[in-house]
Amino acid sequence: AGGGKAVAVQADISSPSAAADLFNAADEGFGSVDILVNNAGILKLAPLAETDDASFEQQIAINLTGTFRAMREAARRLRDGGRIINFSSSVVGAYGPTYGVYAASKAAVEAMTHVASKELGRRGITVNAVAPGPVETELFMTGKSDELVQRIVGTIPLGRLGRPDDIASVVSFLASPEAGWVNGQVLRANGGMI
Repeated sequence: AGGGKAVAVQADISSPSAAADLFNAADEGFGSVDILVNNAGILKLAPLAETDDASFEQQIAINLTGTFRAMREAARRLRDGGRIINFSSSVVGAYGPTYGVYAASKAAVEAMTHVASKELGRRGITVNAVAPGPVETELFMTGKSDELVQRIVGTIPLGRLGRPDDIASVVSFLASPEAGWVNGQVLRANGGMI
């Protein structure tokens, strides 16, 4: 409606060739890439003692390795002055039970964000991360009782779950020219939870 152009490309970000395939499709559709939003992720909750290797490996493959591969591709192919926006989570810092593997994968994303911001800064490319708190999405809501959701809402000073638009606004800001001096940061969009 706004006159923009979009293409949809399906990819399994845990696949070794997926990041390059996505960049190739963007190059073909638009000529080049200015912004990468690394938002693919999965969440599988379990105590560490009950986490099997397959669950661990899948979360690492998607949340960390997929993010790494997309960042690597962006470092090679993004135009100068571009933006990389990674997704972490506010569970990094809260470190609640059952979130061990997920939090570890997102903490590693934060570390890579800080490093990449220093490596790419001379090209005017900013690298930041958004770390949402509880947001009313399928990823968050799956497997949670109404009672648990209400307990979580009770820990948020703003008294509600986040909405997708709350996070989209932060991403839009980081992608905009107005965020040109914001680099190497993790913005915890979580209603003041932690």
